[in-house]
Amino acid sequence: MNLVTISGPPSSGKTAVILKTIESLTKRGMKTAVAKFDCLYTDDDLLYKKAGIPVKKGLSGALCPDHYFISNIEEVTKWGVENEYDILISESAGLCNRCSPYVKGIKAICVIDNLSGINTPKKIGPMLKSADIVVITKGDIVSQAEREVFASRVNTVNPGAVIMHVNGLTGQGSYELSTLLYDEKDNVKTLVGKELRFPMPSALCSYCLGETRIGDEFQMGNVRKMKMEG
Repeated sequence: MNLVTISGPPSSGKTAVILKTIESLTKRGMKTAVAKFDCLYTDDDLLYKKAGIPVKKGLSGALCPDHYFISNIEEVTKWGVENEYDILISESAGLCNRCSPYVKGIKAICVIDNLSGINTPKKIGPMLKSADIVVITKGDIVSQAEREVFASRVNTVNPGAVIMHVNGLTGQGSYELSTLLYDEKDNVKTLVGKELRFPMPSALCSYCLGETRIGDEFQMGNVRKMKMEG
């Protein structure tokens, strides 16, 4: 089984791209499943079920979606292997600049849309910078010049990534993306012992641990202050 991790900001079109890409994979006879991670709510799992795609849904609740993902991805991988899927796609919550943390040796895809703002590629961080493939969506809403400038900004942030334009509504570009998702040499049976591409924060602040009171006297652990001089 190949494991693929797909991340991206909210409303960038991750689910639409995945659905169209799986259509292409299914036509090639590949058995595909999805693990959908989110924070408080998602009904994307209903879209996958309606399309006949096996899906598992996990909500992190009050936990950091990054930590929730990495705490559960081994069990999700085991589920995929046991059911003999050819490809298991993990879709992130996309609610912080790092979800979901990419794993070394596991294909990583970031979905970002042309409408998010010209400086967005510089703001996303490791979610974009460490991806193998960057999928740019909603290109039909902007001009060719805007598409080229946005793609150039993405390339500046991650010059080593394959950059693709995919339309989540029509499916244009999804077949090309599907051809990059499966490779026999990338088969995985377990993630035990594998490493993240980028470390998550190792220190906690008081608010991570449930503190609600505001003020220096209540702030402990990993605290960073703004410079207020001038």
